[in-house]
Amino acid sequence: MKTYMANPAEVERKWYVVDADGQVLGRMAAQIATVLRGKNKPEFTPNEDVGDYVVVVNAAKVKVTGRKLEQKIYYHHSDYVGGMKETTLKDMLAKKPEKVVELAVKGMLPKGPLGRQMLDKLHVYAGPEHKHAAQKPEELTLV
Repeated sequence: MKTYMANPAEVERKWYVVDADGQVLGRMAAQIATVLRGKNKPEFTPNEDVGDYVVVVNAAKVKVTGRKLEQKIYYHHSDYVGGMKETTLKDMLAKKPEKVVELAVKGMLPKGPLGRQMLDKLHVYAGPEHKHAAQKPEELTLV
């Protein structure tokens, strides 16, 4: 019996919508990363992108546990000397809530070209509206 290896041309992709209202950020991101990677499918292949598309709505209403709102810090650098900037989770949720979910999921995906390709299938919106109704996304229930 031969091992099945998925071919990118024959992968069938579905669209899912996730409501982040009241969801815990890390637990939600882990399950979204699983769907983006395709590990929930029987034809999962580690070196191919066989995952589905995920649309996240209400990203501004995501929850975190503990004291992460004040203690979790996001860093970025402007590539100039002394250009290190830091932002707390509380400020990031106020200004760019989509970025919080994207960064949480990005950290749970493979690094390199394959992980970037998987991350392109994630669409995050701060409010309840999204522009992917034409794809008829199914509701993804998180455990």
